[in-house]
Amino acid sequence: MLKRIDWYIIRKFLGTFLLSIVLVLCIVIIIDLTDKMDRFYDKHVPLESIIFDYYLNFIPFFFNMLSPLFVFIAVIFFTSKLAGNSEIIAMQASGVSYNRLLRPYLLSALVIALAIFFLGGYTIPNSNKRRLIFEDQYLRSYKIDNVNKVQMEVEKGVILYIDFFQANGNMGSGFSMEKFEGKKLVSRLTAQRIAWDSIHNKWKASDYIIRQFSGIHEKLISGAQIDTVINVQPQDFFVSARESPQMNNTELSSYLKRQKERGVGGNIKAFENEYYKRFSMPFAAFILTLMGVSLSSKKVRGGTGVNIGLGLLLSALYVLFSTFTTSFSINGTMSPVMAVWLPNIIFTVIAIFFYFKAPK
Repeated sequence: MLKRIDWYIIRKFLGTFLLSIVLVLCIVIIIDLTDKMDRFYDKHVPLESIIFDYYLNFIPFFFNMLSPLFVFIAVIFFTSKLAGNSEIIAMQASGVSYNRLLRPYLLSALVIALAIFFLGGYTIPNSNKRRLIFEDQYLRSYKIDNVNKVQMEVEKGVILYIDFFQANGNMGSGFSMEKFEGKKLVSRLTAQRIAWDSIHNKWKASDYIIRQFSGIHEKLISGAQIDTVINVQPQDFFVSARESPQMNNTELSSYLKRQKERGVGGNIKAFENEYYKRFSMPFAAFILTLMGVSLSSKKVRGGTGVNIGLGLLLSALYVLFSTFTTSFSINGTMSPVMAVWLPNIIFTVIAIFFYFKAPK
């Protein structure tokens, strides 16, 4: 049952968190608008599109991205003020244990963690779609119109390879499709060109050769054109890393499962990072809350400035370390799961250390 002291700390925590992040978002929006004003003017972007298509979808994205860090800064700021005003000393003198004092902090962190999870996993992807469509139209294009050396397993034992594919016209060259039974190659279709027939939803291979293998025997079939059914469509070749924030958790999970079944591993690192990060970020709220309380619950000489400075330093280290591990994952030197959870693991150890060092 929550008591008056619990509600007091929860109001202070959530109020400081929301106020600080809103102030920073206002500054970010002003800087971003100043930077992009010339491009908006040159391309005659309508004012309602700037407001409703871009900035109203810009705010949730940055709010969710900055939330774990501002949890830490908010805890450091208002807990240092409580300690500076001797309120924490009064609480402990009245019989409130240190672990009991942590309860409203962790309840507030739970509220923020749930908000981060549901916003990041199911709400923000829809707003990201509108924001990225706006950016693609007016700021910078992220869509690609051709790909090289596409290779994937389209069905169990069926390997597809296209040397070059062009989105304009949905045509490709250097096509091959091999079918295996176990480790045994049973047929191979090669074609100089391949094109997608959007009307009948099928592929047309031109100047093709089919080789069918049966033991030491081989059957050869060739022709000018043949229709073939492949469990893949042209848009599957053009999924870029910038589309991962546009997928909710269910869509990301299905996409990763489908790509792994097809044998596509090299170009899904960004999607794996995005998916696992949505589960690690809510836990960061608890870790940084515990660390912030442990650091700032003691009254120190120099006032709140010392604690706030230390909080900003640790926040910068958290961001820096998360960036490094993510880049290692994309380069293939670290698994995506380890890349997104390693900062949390290390800062959990640091938080536990500060917890035991905090005055009880």
